[in-house]
Amino acid sequence: MASVHEYKRLENSLVQKVKNAAIAVVRGIGGAFRAVGAFLTRRYTVVFVPHSEKRVYNLHITVLSMCCFLLVVAGILGAFVWYGASYNSTQLDLVSKDSRLKNAQGNLDQLRDETAGLFREARGFENALSGALSTLGADFSKKNPTASGDLSSFFDIRETPEGVLQEVDDVRRLSSYLASAVEPIREIAAILDSQSALLTEIPSIWPVRGGLGHISMFFGQNINPFSGQYYIHKGIDISTYRAGDPIVATADGQIVTIDYADDFGNYVIIRHKHGYYTRYAHMLSFRVRVGQRVQQGETIGYIGNTGLSTGPHLHYEVHIGSDVVDPYKYINIRSSIARQGR
Repeated sequence: MASVHEYKRLENSLVQKVKNAAIAVVRGIGGAFRAVGAFLTRRYTVVFVPHSEKRVYNLHITVLSMCCFLLVVAGILGAFVWYGASYNSTQLDLVSKDSRLKNAQGNLDQLRDETAGLFREARGFENALSGALSTLGADFSKKNPTASGDLSSFFDIRETPEGVLQEVDDVRRLSSYLASAVEPIREIAAILDSQSALLTEIPSIWPVRGGLGHISMFFGQNINPFSGQYYIHKGIDISTYRAGDPIVATADGQIVTIDYADDFGNYVIIRHKHGYYTRYAHMLSFRVRVGQRVQQGETIGYIGNTGLSTGPHLHYEVHIGSDVVDPYKYINIRSSIARQGR
């Protein structure tokens, strides 16, 4: 029992101490607030004494009002500093953007100049394309009705969508025109390819490699160098003033004859498509065999002085069926086509 009473006393004593401590803390806090309140409400008098007989002015202020005034002044000064820094940053940003805008304007002017030059080149391209198609017998306007066969639409005044530069719209239309020009160009390529294939099938190149030599006797009526009488020369004679220069096939074909004759000496006959035959005479030696297929430009032998000849040269003939024709006209086919293309 004694111990229970002892615990009770200790408990009561502890509760009293806690209570006293709480009261002391509350009183301390209250005293601090009262002290702060007394300090903030402390009044001061500011006296304005004029240097004359006029009335003296008294200004009564408290510490709280002074603190509030100082806070307002500090806020105003801080706002000025912040707005000043923000203004300077904005000014720098505007200067940078103005510089970029000037550069963009310069680039845009350059783009306009380049676009104008592009249209001039495009007009030249259109004229060249139309001329090529006309030469080849094709009609661009029929194959491309949307383009109207020319670039006149690019130079018409047209309204552009809102927010789209005139140059951008012009470039779009030019791109559309070029896209539509692809098909005619492909047709030109197909025509040229077919012509190129045809030119390899008919005798159309110089029969001496590298274009060497000159024509020493043309086709037709000439004076026979042996008899001194007029006669019909059935080919052309090409001289390089020496023996051994390569002779080439003037078209794709097949070797049908390799022989020797008293007048032609060593000679070769090639059969080509479309009824063409070519003869190469007075050869020094052969480089082909009967039945062999040769391509245009392939070496078949070498210039010589065999048979009835006054010196090293090539006697070259072109036959269509049983008719003999002037080889020179066929030799000039490629150059005449090139002139038409220009």
